[in-house]
Amino acid sequence: MSNRIQQSGAFAPGYNVITDLRAKHTEMLMDFGILKLSEGMSFTDDRPELERVYLLIYGKVEVEYDDCRVVAERGSCFDENIWCINVPKGVQLTVRGLTADSEIAVMRTENDKSFTPVVRCDDKIVNEIRGKGFMNEAGTRIVRTAQDVRLSPDSNLMLGEDVHYPGKWSGFPSHSHAQPEIYFYKFLPENGFGLLKLGDEGVLLEHNDTVKIQPGLVHPQVAAPGYAMYYIWVIRHLDGNPYIKPDFEAQHLWVEQPGAKYWPDR
Repeated sequence: MSNRIQQSGAFAPGYNVITDLRAKHTEMLMDFGILKLSEGMSFTDDRPELERVYLLIYGKVEVEYDDCRVVAERGSCFDENIWCINVPKGVQLTVRGLTADSEIAVMRTENDKSFTPVVRCDDKIVNEIRGKGFMNEAGTRIVRTAQDVRLSPDSNLMLGEDVHYPGKWSGFPSHSHAQPEIYFYKFLPENGFGLLKLGDEGVLLEHNDTVKIQPGLVHPQVAAPGYAMYYIWVIRHLDGNPYIKPDFEAQHLWVEQPGAKYWPDR
């Protein structure tokens, strides 16, 4: 079975299932889907027994949970910071569209830990420019981390976003990890593409694609020149083995060493 999940046409109004921890791509250990809302449309999560993260890709929405209501707005996932909300099991959550077109990534998984619902945005997001000063800037990119073991110690989900400058790489030197991971892509312009080395497989990446990163497979990737590449990454921590850091392929680590020289200089 292919690890690339292509979206055929536009997403339908409402919740679009991509992975389902009970029925579809269960090896990922999490639900991943895209929620499309128009103005006045609402969606009440039907899996309150799971931990959930709702990440606004673009649009304007109102989120209601417990006795709280919050409004979130995001014009561009390429240019603006993350807004997401993380709620534990047992919390009822409803999202309402406040503009003509809003798109939200939905991530859900099993987690018996109790924690206070939290909105992550602004200074709660770790923003970095990675790759500067190495590999002739071939890996320079924006990385936004919303959740990890330090920021969200009680969550079973680690997640964030990468934004590639055109022609740039991420995930290199090649690395892998024991935990399953999902990537979801956008391109600007939308007819752009990228390429991913997934283990020994080459994977074409296009707008609205999802890719399953199986445990133990390396996954470096590159955006085509002229096209910005955005992707959501979400890792499911394993019981007793949360994601802390990746395992790198030793043969490629030299490219990041100070003073490393590349052809034609070497």
